[in-house]
Amino acid sequence: MPKPSRLFISHSHKDRPLVERLARVLDEHKLRHWYSERHIVGAQQWHDEIGKALRRCNWLVLVLSPAAVASRWVKYELLFALEAKAYREHIVVLDYRKANYRALSWTLRSLQWVDFRHGFDAGCRDLLRIWGQKHRPAKAKPPTKRAVAGRRPR
Repeated sequence: MPKPSRLFISHSHKDRPLVERLARVLDEHKLRHWYSERHIVGAQQWHDEIGKALRRCNWLVLVLSPAAVASRWVKYELLFALEAKAYREHIVVLDYRKANYRALSWTLRSLQWVDFRHGFDAGCRDLLRIWGQKHRPAKAKPPTKRAVAGRRPR
């Protein structure tokens, strides 16, 4: 599958911790993406900005959770992608938290799914594989002198 020109991450604001982590991985792998918390600034008209972003992107990554199922904006974003030619076969569902996906759309099961419920790194590996990318987990930072010494410096 070709590398996306830009990903739209559809999610509930309640799932922001996962989305922030995912965005860092996408940055590290040079995959351009858009999501509301990072790309809508201050007084911008968020409704218009979401619409512009959906028209610029060509992949939708839907973070599935109970909060996403309850979000009318996630549903609007998904409906846009389901109807847009640019997103045909370019929608991926990230199975983040067990949720009644049918309440969001009865068509979700026919799309690509990636399991994030059994580990973030494994989920990232499987997601990146869709675009022919190999997951490179972030390297652990070396401990600071303070952590090594186990006490506060004087």
